[in-house]
Amino acid sequence: MAQSRLTTALDSGAVSLPDGPIAVFRPAAGFDLSALPREQVVISHTFRPDYDYWRAAGYAVQEGAITAPTALVVLPRSKVQARALIAAAVATAELVLVDGQREDGIDSIWRDMRAKVPAADLSGVVKAHGRLFWLTRDQIPAGAFEDWAAPVLSEFDGFVTSAGVFSDGAVDRGSALLAAALPEKLPARIADLGAGWGYLSQAILQREGVKTVDLIEAEALALENARQNVTDARAKFTWADATQFKADKAYDAVVMNPPFHIGAKGEPALGRAFITAAQRILHPGGKLWMVANRHLPYEAILREQFHEVSELPGGDGAFKLFYAAKPVRARR
Repeated sequence: MAQSRLTTALDSGAVSLPDGPIAVFRPAAGFDLSALPREQVVISHTFRPDYDYWRAAGYAVQEGAITAPTALVVLPRSKVQARALIAAAVATAELVLVDGQREDGIDSIWRDMRAKVPAADLSGVVKAHGRLFWLTRDQIPAGAFEDWAAPVLSEFDGFVTSAGVFSDGAVDRGSALLAAALPEKLPARIADLGAGWGYLSQAILQREGVKTVDLIEAEALALENARQNVTDARAKFTWADATQFKADKAYDAVVMNPPFHIGAKGEPALGRAFITAAQRILHPGGKLWMVANRHLPYEAILREQFHEVSELPGGDGAFKLFYAAKPVRARR
């Protein structure tokens, strides 16, 4: 197995870590941390599947910010979010390392940081379609990263969103189409799987018959936005991986706009896992409304999991809308 950039840098002696805890920001599940002493690592993550992965692997994990002598920022895809994480790291750590893939914008961040810290040697390690570089506190001019600090929320149409969440700063078109296609009357107890910052749940709560909506969302930042956007007392908020979520009581209906990307790569299996989860948490007469990108082949899994499946009017060239009912139950 090829060495990671981090392992290469540490094994070669190109960089040495200060004594004490090591804060690691937003490493994806499977990211190679083997070069770091496990007992010193504390991981900061707000994405529940990755949070759960690292806890199961035996690492200390927390949702909020961490102060430590060493900070490793694993680059997220959102440039604004990446800058905010780096600004938080350089404000407190003696040594800051930044690691990421080209497809996630590491070269752009590297160029921006070279302009801010011209005295630092940011050559680092370039391999495996990515880059790792580092700098120390004494190389950073005073206030150099203040403009990268955590940004204010985006506000639009009465909603707020944080940098890095899905559909930041605008309503996703697929969600808008699904919201418009929902019937005027809905069942009483509903789950919004992958609820994001709450757009669909807000639309659900405007329908007749709804008594409760459970917003199930894996990204804590998006769920916090949802708490601000959806203030109806009938809403309940749960930080969980929707594909693994276990309901205390079966739902009458599920409404969802399932994600289909893991990082930069399209992954239809993720949407299929959402459909299976919906089938699992619905009661025998339960109903599902969902939107999907038109090119994704979800019809087969829907027909495996539900007795009734139909495509709804209201889609467009990019999105299709589905209604399904009566989950298939395995025979005992």
